[in-house]
Amino acid sequence: MENLASNLLEELNSETAFTIPIFGGLEIAESTVMTWIIMAILVLASFLLTRNLKVTGISKRQAALESAITWLNNFVTEMIGEEGKRYVPWLVTVLLYIGVANVIGIFGVKPPTKDMSVTIALALSSIILIEAAGIRAKGVGGWLKSFTQPVAVVTPINILEIVIRPLSLCMRLFGNVLGSFVIMELIKSVVPVFVPLVFSLYFDVFDGLIQAYVFVFLTALFIKEAIE
Repeated sequence: MENLASNLLEELNSETAFTIPIFGGLEIAESTVMTWIIMAILVLASFLLTRNLKVTGISKRQAALESAITWLNNFVTEMIGEEGKRYVPWLVTVLLYIGVANVIGIFGVKPPTKDMSVTIALALSSIILIEAAGIRAKGVGGWLKSFTQPVAVVTPINILEIVIRPLSLCMRLFGNVLGSFVIMELIKSVVPVFVPLVFSLYFDVFDGLIQAYVFVFLTALFIKEAIE
């Protein structure tokens, strides 16, 4: 248990990757560097996959790409509805980022989503988008009036939801990613090497993708409520 506690503390500590000698030494966290790497991977993949696109006589690569993009767009549109279709590109981008960030652990690197700062940033981005969507759909007056619905007495609770929603999104993503690490450490301490390998693939791939889906699904659900 002492080893588990020490490993857990090590995972919770966001290590400094390097320091930029400005403002007295600006420390760049390892999770930030990994986020930059994931962004570079997604941008490079987008560039390579979208080269030489054609209208007719398309290649198998383009056909597969179009099928994947269509499926992703339809998948997210079903969550948010046609009224929120303008927010689908952002949601798909977040889905891809969180999915890659969670899966990248199979290559022996620390997923950035194990850093609470990353999950907080994702949650705050989502809640800003949710409230902005509500203002865009209802206007400032209608948005403010929505806090008094269904009755004025629940106004404090509706206002409190602005804080609760990002906290819920943040802690759910962070807690599940960290929880899988704790389970893996417990499994490694009691079973042979092969079994932890199987479970590692499960938590890093399947569970990681599920967490990406849950985060985007809840964000889409909140946006759908905000614009109704």
